[in-house]
Amino acid sequence: MSAHVLQIHPSDNVAVVLTSVPAGAEALPGCVTQTPIPAKHKIVIRPIRQSHPVTMYGVTVGQALRNLSPGDRLSRADLIHDTSDYRIKEKPPIPDWSPPDVSRWQNTVFRGYHRSDGQVGTANYWIVMPMVFCENRNIDVLRRAFEDELGYGVVTEYRQQVAALAHAHRTGNPSVPLEKISAGSRLFEHVDGIQFLPHHLGCGGTRQDAQSLCGLFAGYLNHPNVCGATVLSLGCENAEVDRLMEELHTRNPAFDKPLHVFRQQSFASADALITQAIRDTFAGLQESDQLRRAPAPLSRLTLGLECGGSDGFSGITANPAMGHATDLLMALGGKAILGEFPELCGQEQSLIDRCIDPSIANRFVHLMESYSTLAEAVGSGFDMNPTPGNIRDGLLTDAMKSAGAVRKGGTSPITAVLDYPEYATEPGLNLLCTPGGDVESTTAIAGAGAQIILFSTGMGTPTGNAVAPVIKISSNSRLASRIPDLIDLDAGGILEGKETIESVGGQILDLVVRVASGDLIPASVRLGQKDFIPWKRGISL
Repeated sequence: MSAHVLQIHPSDNVAVVLTSVPAGAEALPGCVTQTPIPAKHKIVIRPIRQSHPVTMYGVTVGQALRNLSPGDRLSRADLIHDTSDYRIKEKPPIPDWSPPDVSRWQNTVFRGYHRSDGQVGTANYWIVMPMVFCENRNIDVLRRAFEDELGYGVVTEYRQQVAALAHAHRTGNPSVPLEKISAGSRLFEHVDGIQFLPHHLGCGGTRQDAQSLCGLFAGYLNHPNVCGATVLSLGCENAEVDRLMEELHTRNPAFDKPLHVFRQQSFASADALITQAIRDTFAGLQESDQLRRAPAPLSRLTLGLECGGSDGFSGITANPAMGHATDLLMALGGKAILGEFPELCGQEQSLIDRCIDPSIANRFVHLMESYSTLAEAVGSGFDMNPTPGNIRDGLLTDAMKSAGAVRKGGTSPITAVLDYPEYATEPGLNLLCTPGGDVESTTAIAGAGAQIILFSTGMGTPTGNAVAPVIKISSNSRLASRIPDLIDLDAGGILEGKETIESVGGQILDLVVRVASGDLIPASVRLGQKDFIPWKRGISL
């Protein structure tokens, strides 16, 4: 194989261009480029007849719209989205899986916050959330009251810049130096933050959306990284507190964290509501600050798996390296959650074959087909998932994007399939029905119990989460050097032969242990990226 071109599977008829090649270059023996082909894009390496499959990763990723010859650059004009057929076998074989060698991590522990229900947190957050968008103003009042005063403010250098501009405007003297504005030291040393979760749902939508929102919030309340919560309700919304408590009881009948609920319509004024919420929240923070980290085995970890700003290298570097880290954790008895169902399109058969039971495979197919049908009913479809940025960077169809995205889930057996917003309880790899949008998906994965989210990116994205630290892994070294403030680990060395998928996967697991123990703060947390967008189930791709 040429140093410039990678054929991923022996049966593939197109390959990935690793470094840009000019027109007239012999990319492979007998395969001369007809036009310049930039890195990350695809080159035809075998003749493909019109209407025949275009294959990568050993599966169909499109259908040719014209006859294609070796050396042609594949473009959106050359193919349309197409996938391989799939079926559930009557008596599927038990998945044949050879776990990786985990002797290096067999006795490794992380230091986490042990909850009474047996879960172990990698962080200790208090959350403040509204049952309905009507309470967003009060949420913001509480945020401004708590964050800086308790030392949880971030990126304070920007406040200094604004203060300097304001001073110059008032005095006409821009050269007067100002003292650095600081959020101050943290008052509660063992509470990692107060996270505020405003949103735009809770009323006016369908009852199903209200029920899903209550289920999502129940997942956040039950989350091992959450020590307690303040909940604001208006009192007349669809997302009723009683529904929330029912969903919470379903996930954890023995829930015993501090939980303070305030219905605004029960108070004489907004001021009375805010005053009481401040007092009770502060008391909850005092109680939560008594918790301390203690050792826990890696089997108590649940990893979330996400990708965003993906490029033509994601599926051959960062994603399979994440997949190897996932396999390592599965071999150690942990859990992982793979979502983004539109980005599993075309990979159904490989996932069906990994399910440990026919009922699990049937549920996966049902959720995939139901989701696809809803998308088509509103004039869309999974084929519309790739973004303009994905396409510019070489991911031309949804099936091509999915073939690389699924590698985040490694190779281990699938032990459970969950619908949004269910909570993961089975050790092993769990599939969770979420949209492909980064923030909606990470919001759902955290709501299913992931303590840490691994997130691959080829173009860069600041996405974070309010309760689950997000670790960013770049697919290429150019990205890691261009925007280092967003990236925690660079998988680009795999392209250059400096690293292997296995070596980077081991580095990822080591990084997870450091983050889980509080010894390393990921870039998304340092930047204060606390994204939270519930999925409005209508349809979202």
